[in-house]
Amino acid sequence: MDRLLSGSDRLDEVLGGGLPVNGINLISGLPGSGKTTLAEQYVFANATEQRPAVYLATMSEPLDKLIRYGQELSFFDRRAIGRRVFLGSLSDGLHQRGLDGALDEITTILRERTPGILVIDSFKAVAAFAPDAQSFRRFASALAERLSATPTNVFWVGEYASEEPDDAPEFAVADAIIALRTDVAGTRQMRTLRVLKLRGSAYLSGDHAYRLSADGVHVFPRLADVPPTTGYDVGLGRVSMGIPEIDRMLDGGLFRSSSTLLAGPSGAGKTVLALHYLGAGAEAGEPVLLASLQENESQIRQTLEAFGIDQSRFEIHYRSPVDLYIDEWVYEVLDTAERIGARRIVIDSINDLEITVGEETRLREYLYSLSQRCSRLGISLLLTFETTELTSFSSVSEGRAVSNLADNVMLLRYTLQGSEIGRALAVLKTRGSGHDLFLRPFTISPQGVFVAAAPSTEDDPPAPRP
Repeated sequence: MDRLLSGSDRLDEVLGGGLPVNGINLISGLPGSGKTTLAEQYVFANATEQRPAVYLATMSEPLDKLIRYGQELSFFDRRAIGRRVFLGSLSDGLHQRGLDGALDEITTILRERTPGILVIDSFKAVAAFAPDAQSFRRFASALAERLSATPTNVFWVGEYASEEPDDAPEFAVADAIIALRTDVAGTRQMRTLRVLKLRGSAYLSGDHAYRLSADGVHVFPRLADVPPTTGYDVGLGRVSMGIPEIDRMLDGGLFRSSSTLLAGPSGAGKTVLALHYLGAGAEAGEPVLLASLQENESQIRQTLEAFGIDQSRFEIHYRSPVDLYIDEWVYEVLDTAERIGARRIVIDSINDLEITVGEETRLREYLYSLSQRCSRLGISLLLTFETTELTSFSSVSEGRAVSNLADNVMLLRYTLQGSEIGRALAVLKTRGSGHDLFLRPFTISPQGVFVAAAPSTEDDPPAPRP
């Protein structure tokens, strides 16, 4: 099936490769959701002088506004107006002769212009000229019949609320329905796109985040991996944590392409251990990536320099968790990893993603999909998670969003020896491998991380001194 492309690869991915050609496509959403921008994006991406686009306003989008605001978009080409893009209005016909006048004007345009694209914005406004619901239903049906007899890609744009599709006749005759929605959670605003209908074509289900900019509509497909039907080579061997004693605890290191959860309370050493893990990869000649939602690049570089960790192959992707779209963020991370050829990724931390998502089920879906993609790409993934318990492991259940998904789980905690506070770590899980079962005290100093050897008794030994 031939496809109509949007000019956005990721939107076309959501639509199963693009909209089927010569169909009636309805773009719905409340004012300000980006409907007109999306329609114009299709217009300028596809209009030619041989097969021009005709953009018809009704009552809600005066032509001067379309041009004035359209020029703020990077893809809007003023030279195309009157050559391959024609702007018109159905307002006069609607006021003078109602629905019959609009139908006649559209028929004349189809005959004289033979457009490749026809946009009616707003189609919902046309219903105000119908004496009753049945008359508008007959108009929508008659228009659909005339349009189906022409090789034209049609877009009906309208300010439809989420509860209207069951009642509106245009939803019944449309071949594709794209719904744009803006939700507010607290002080956050989230835009999502959903395909409600796409005849004769597969598409990505669910809500997909999008942003509006001068370049148009940027869509970030929901990261939801389906388990592969065939196996794939994840690569053999182990990767070092960057600290020899921890590698011994892990029976030689972590399996390559595995996912690891590093959990512990604030200040216990999660980020420091994660940086040593990335440093070991960089020292082995592997490009590595730190996706930080806490410390900025200057802070991280300072820590790397303090510990003498190799930064030559170190890429840092820092984003503030304020007003963060997890959908946009995860694609930024994956795109960066692809650009540098990353073999190790650290995400610091899951807690910030959890605040951004606000829903445990959705967070689990994203982390599962991310870990699966990394595994298939041969990337070893490590995620940090902050627990609330300081001196015990009872709070490991807080990491329920990922602990059962991770191949390896390492936990940090504080220890109390009289009035002295120490640190300790344990390996709780290594999938497909043996591991040390002891709780190992460790210290962090300017000289590095020092982990105690396995104890010979059940009592915790004193923390090692550098």
